[in-house]
Amino acid sequence: MSIAVVGAGRMGEGIALTFLGAGHPVLLADVKDRTEDEREARREEVRARLADRLRATFGHAGALEKLTLGDRSAKELADATVVFEAVPEVMDVKREVFGWLGDQVSETAVLASTTSTFLVTQVAELATHPERVVNAHWLNPAELMPLVEVSRSDDTDPAAVETLTGLLREIGKVPVVCGPAAGYIVPRLQALLMNEAARMVEEGVAEAADIDLAVRAGLGPRFSVLGPLEFIDWGGGDILYYASRYLSGELGERFQAPEIVERNMTEHRRGLQDGAGFYRFDPAGVPGYRAARMQEFEEIFKLREPHLHDGTPIPVRDDSTE
Repeated sequence: MSIAVVGAGRMGEGIALTFLGAGHPVLLADVKDRTEDEREARREEVRARLADRLRATFGHAGALEKLTLGDRSAKELADATVVFEAVPEVMDVKREVFGWLGDQVSETAVLASTTSTFLVTQVAELATHPERVVNAHWLNPAELMPLVEVSRSDDTDPAAVETLTGLLREIGKVPVVCGPAAGYIVPRLQALLMNEAARMVEEGVAEAADIDLAVRAGLGPRFSVLGPLEFIDWGGGDILYYASRYLSGELGERFQAPEIVERNMTEHRRGLQDGAGFYRFDPAGVPGYRAARMQEFEEIFKLREPHLHDGTPIPVRDDSTE
């Protein structure tokens, strides 16, 4: 499968690096206007940086032989099965690039925009074949983070989604599919968490370092084993329901539980205790499920414990001497 990445910034380089490390030939096309001297200097810079990152991430730079550094004249675009657009998050820039790509790529190529700012419905309007457009939101650093959020609309060709998710799984990534909603999954969740953490500092609830340590030693490892919805079922939806009532009364409407939590309560879908919640549970399999998850907890904390107690200081700027 031929891969092209259009846009040679940090995200473009990270995506190219990921596919190179997995053994795929990659075209990395720099579409920014440059003089020929500037373009050549940029190519040398990118090639050297990717060689260093390949050695750091994969232990060698041999895969660099499969990299083609190109520009708008790159003939390899016509053969690309999947094209990742990774240009700046500016609609006018994306409009111009997608208009240009329409004349360069195959009619069957999947066009995957890496945007986290625009919905797939907006991006698809820029393309000659909108049914082939999918958003693919990689988390930085792309070569290390397993997750890629794949956003599709009702008009997206299911084959495009299948091609993209299959390719991502092949190279060891973990694709999740979501609809055209602002924030996708991770940005929407993390914005709530980060804002609440900042709010606690603002209100004097705790120091920044203690809040961060609470997440590193508790919330983070917990949710790396049990996702938030699985955790609701694990502990019981009734616990979340009553905790939300208390917190919303004390701290405001932002802590009010959504309707689905109350509905699960009234329909006796509280999770493991009822055999159903956000998931369904086979009573005969619950003991094995619990044991497997507890084993994962033990392994996670064995890995995390040394890092939580290593005393590594957080860099703090001292403005007193300025």
